[in-house]
Amino acid sequence: MIYQATKGQASSGEAIGILLLDTSVPFIPGDVANATTYNYPVRFCKVEGFSVARAIGKDPAVYDALKTAAQDLVDQGVRAVTGDCGFMALHQKRLASELAVPVFLSSLLQIPFMLSILNEGCKVGVLTADGRSLDETLLAAVGVTDVDRLVIEGLEDQPNFYRFAIQETGTLDTEKVEAEVVAAGRRLISQHDAVQALLLECSLLPPYAAALQATVQMPVFDYISMIDYVFSTVVKRPYTGFL
Repeated sequence: MIYQATKGQASSGEAIGILLLDTSVPFIPGDVANATTYNYPVRFCKVEGFSVARAIGKDPAVYDALKTAAQDLVDQGVRAVTGDCGFMALHQKRLASELAVPVFLSSLLQIPFMLSILNEGCKVGVLTADGRSLDETLLAAVGVTDVDRLVIEGLEDQPNFYRFAIQETGTLDTEKVEAEVVAAGRRLISQHDAVQALLLECSLLPPYAAALQATVQMPVFDYISMIDYVFSTVVKRPYTGFL
C-alpha cells in the first residue's frame, strides 16, 4: 500500500467534521460536541461568532464564517460535514452546493425519511429548543413541505433547559433537564395520537433520548442517529464471517 500526503493536513482518520456554535455549555456524553459520544474519531471546528442567539434568530450573516470553518474541515480530510444546531438548516442548501463533500447540517433533514417510513395517517413529533423559531422557512430549507404531518413542541419554557442551553449559565442539572424532556415528549404524545415517531432537533438532547424512548415506546431520532448513519455510508466496513 502506498499513501500520499495531503499538504496542510495535520491529522488523519476523522471522517466526520462537526461545525460547532460559538457557545459555552457543558457538552456531556451523548451531546454532538462530546467526542466520547462516537465510536469513531470526529473532527470539531468552532464557527467564530455563530452564537445560539444568531442560530435561533436565523441570522444569514453568519454564512461566511460557517463556510470558512467547513472548508477547513474538508481541507483536514473529513468526508462529510455536519453541525451541532438544528437551526443550521437555514444554510444547508448553500453550503452543500459549495463543498466537495456531503453536507448534513441539521437533524431536521431526517424528517422526510421519517415521514416516508410511517403510515400516511401518522405524524412526526419534533422536540425543539425553540418552537417559536422552528417555522416553515426553516423546514423548507431541508426539504420539509408536508408540515401538516408535524407536531412541534418547544422547550423554551422549560426552566432548566432554558438556563443551560439558551442563557448559557455554564451549569447543567442532567436529572432535571431529562425530566423536562421526557415530560415534553409524554405531553406531545398524549395530545396527538397520530404521532408515531419523535425527532429531537437540538444537539444537546441526544443524552436524554433513551429515557424518552423508554417512556413513549416509539422510534426516537436525533442528531446522533443521523451522524452515525452518514458515517456508515462514507466509511464502509468489510464483512467477515462464515457460512
